[in-house]
Amino acid sequence: MTESERLSSPNLSRRNMLLGAVLAGASGFAYARQPAIAHPVVPEKEFESWVPPKFGNWTTVSQSGVVLPPPDTLRDRLYDNLVTRVYVAPDLPAVMLLLAYNNAQDGVLQVHRPEVCYPVGGFELSATREIMLNASGQAVPANMFTASAPGRVEQVAYFTRLGTVYPRKWIEQRVAVMRANLAGEIPDGMMMRVSALGIDQREAQPLLAAFAGQFIENSNPRMQRLLLGQDARG
Repeated sequence: MTESERLSSPNLSRRNMLLGAVLAGASGFAYARQPAIAHPVVPEKEFESWVPPKFGNWTTVSQSGVVLPPPDTLRDRLYDNLVTRVYVAPDLPAVMLLLAYNNAQDGVLQVHRPEVCYPVGGFELSATREIMLNASGQAVPANMFTASAPGRVEQVAYFTRLGTVYPRKWIEQRVAVMRANLAGEIPDGMMMRVSALGIDQREAQPLLAAFAGQFIENSNPRMQRLLLGQDARG
């Protein structure tokens, strides 16, 4: 080793130690700031037990006939819980219900919006309109559209809750997840979709809004908390 190498070795060693300490500190800080899953997984049978088979004049008659998200492996990762029901009431069109829940929404896996799954099923969609739903005294931002296919016209209303917000658009949904992650939390995600056949959108909106409100108000309190978040009553 030359004289200059011997003189520079201590400085180089100290520089490496300092750099290593900085990197280790940054790694520890990043680990400490890593978002944490805020909600536990809900067992499938328990989730289903929170769905009322009957409320008011509405009674469950079927679990089939509801348009589902595309059947692939991604769907299984997107939803811990996926429940469908068809309800009937005297002198009213039948209402189809879909509930989808996942306890952890991150930057990769997020609840699909109905505007994605209906076109996959061969439907053409009208423009999406913004509406409001009301349940237990809480106003919930929601969307509504018409899905049309040969032999079937379906009026669809839905809302999506991510953490404490109700994003109406995909970009709003992604922003909600990022904000929660920056706050150190991985939020849960819940979607409620209701729809009806054989009526126009003007007739469907009050029907679906009333059904959604009554369903939430008559659900198990734990289902209410999944649908309405921290503001749920009971």
